[in-house]
Amino acid sequence: MKKIKCIIVDDEPLAIQLLENYVMKIPFLELVFSSENPIEALEYIQNNEADLIFLDIQMPELSGINFMKIVGDKLKYILTTAYSEYALEGYEHNVIDYLLKPIPFGRFEKSALKAQERFPTNETSANSYFFVKSSGQQHKINFDEILYVESIKDYVNIKTENQEYIVLDTLKSLESHLPENFARVHKSFILNLDKIEKIDVRNVFLNSGKEIPIGETYKSEFLLKLK
Repeated sequence: MKKIKCIIVDDEPLAIQLLENYVMKIPFLELVFSSENPIEALEYIQNNEADLIFLDIQMPELSGINFMKIVGDKLKYILTTAYSEYALEGYEHNVIDYLLKPIPFGRFEKSALKAQERFPTNETSANSYFFVKSSGQQHKINFDEILYVESIKDYVNIKTENQEYIVLDTLKSLESHLPENFARVHKSFILNLDKIEKIDVRNVFLNSGKEIPIGETYKSEFLLKLK
């Protein structure tokens, strides 16, 4: 089982110690870095791989909200704070969950499980399917049934041969979970190469009849992958 590499950032040493102990109890989490200083955490993220961060919102050097604005969708976030009024603002970003201090282990475990749902490659990368959460339910999607994936603001629309699934995620994040026969052809589209019927200089036409534009930024890499 591939573990989710996680970071803890909190200006309270006792809060860090508590979260470190919690992480050690969750088999699919791996703590790779923790710090009381968000600036140190930014430096770590620039030079190392990580998946998930447990992030305090109210910190003197740099607030959690501004931290997320800097890092963007490179990581997923679970916010921790003693102040519930920050919850709504936090959810405007790529946030999986919100934990209100003091954090009991049972609540932390539920949050970790929510995070696991957003990293389907932990157990399914070698499989022909993965699971996504859409409309409050977990859905099993076979990779070979996917026609394309479209970005819609803070969501992605996974379009299959028979259905579509609206998922709270980013295109960049989802792309890392898809097998080799998928390609990014536009800032808003990833498509299944096996579903292509024809291509012209500006568009890809799928066998479903869907026409997808080719973005100049992705054109050369896409054509190279076709070869």
